[in-house]
Amino acid sequence: MEHTALRPKPMPGQDPGGGTGPGVPARRPHAARRRARRLRAVLFALFVGTVLVLSGVGIGTVGATVIGMSKLADLQRHAQVPTPPTPPAPHTPTPSLATPTASAVSPAATLGLEAVDADKAGALVVGVHVPGPAFTAGLVRGDVLLAFGRTRIDSATDLAHAVAHARPGVGIVLTVRHQSGGYQQLTAIPGVVT
Repeated sequence: MEHTALRPKPMPGQDPGGGTGPGVPARRPHAARRRARRLRAVLFALFVGTVLVLSGVGIGTVGATVIGMSKLADLQRHAQVPTPPTPPAPHTPTPSLATPTASAVSPAATLGLEAVDADKAGALVVGVHVPGPAFTAGLVRGDVLLAFGRTRIDSATDLAHAVAHARPGVGIVLTVRHQSGGYQQLTAIPGVVT
């Protein structure tokens, strides 16, 4: 007599015909879908990483910062080592001081900040360009510039005139009032407007 009620049921994923034995591997159809999803995710991540590296995300920013700072270092080097004056050629007329030539006009200086008139005297810093001379000197948003070298700053216009007359690459002392109320003297090296 055969005992059909006591026969064990096959496990899920096994062949109901008893094809799963010690030598026959179990078939799992859901594992193939999971592997395909993992493979797609890895390939997508690899593709996105390649696109980001080839487009230079992050690397371009670092390169621009390094190039900008190296130009500023060149300006500092040129400002410290004076070049000997060359005498004018005998056949060319000497330009008068009233008519500046292209070589006589010095490049415009910049501090790399944005300022507005403060409530009292001074110029209120509302933005600092990173990288820039003001950022390197330690200026932050909310500082009030009171003096640019020996020039007293009463408004943002005074600051603009003082910076325009400054020599690029030569350090200048800034007198600053911080938001906390403390005063500080910082040294900034104006850059060149490009």
